Amino acid sequence: MTIADLLARATTVDPSRPAVTFYDLTTGERVELSLTTCTNWVAKTANMLQDTLGCDEDTTVDVLLPVHWETVIWFLATWVAGATVSLRPGDRLAVVDPATLEEAASADDVVALSLRPLGGRFTTPLPGGVLDYNAEVPAHGDHFTAYYPPAHGSPALITDDGVLSHEELTDRASGTYAPGARVMIVGDRDLGPLVDAVLAALDANGSLVLVRTPDADAHRDQLAAIAETERVTVA
Repeated sequence: MTIADLLARATTVDPSRPAVTFYDLTTGERVELSLTTCTNWVAKTANMLQDTLGCDEDTTVDVLLPVHWETVIWFLATWVAGATVSLRPGDRLAVVDPATLEEAASADDVVALSLRPLGGRFTTPLPGGVLDYNAEVPAHGDHFTAYYPPAHGSPALITDDGVLSHEELTDRASGTYAPGARVMIVGDRDLGPLVDAVLAALDANGSLVLVRTPDADAHRDQLAAIAETERVTVA
């Protein structure tokens, strides 16, 4: 199974259900996306990758973002477009936020996310050649057809130990969580747990509660309250 297959299967089971609930403990932001809204963002982003950025099966997308709902969108859009996700800086295509913009200095193409509430665009000018994701993506289509659809064995994720294929990632996700699981991920810049949780939650027809904080220990009571409010089943 490819990740595109996994996402398509998930949308056949109550697409109006929550897919991602996001909290930022620094700004106080909370946003919730249904699976329908999430897949719409994925389609628009995949179209941007394919049509504006020339993404194909040989493209690696360096996702240099924090724990955030838009990070989930970029993971899924990259995979359905047939490209490969990397969590480290490279030289082809980098997706950054203000904190990682300088890490993408050697990339051919750079897409920047402001991470402002509700997907807001930047309010100050970006360096020349850097695309403002939230200014560009709304113009792209709500439906996506890949020019280079991924196969089961297509590369999906570059890790320290090598490259994992779509099938390896979906197999790893299968059966991780109970059906309908509500999974909480807490963190800041470590995206490894988020990669696995995104796919395992889709496999379980579940949902994610993402909490961005650089210091989880300092927010134990708040995290416990969020877990109770959001009816988290896996933390």
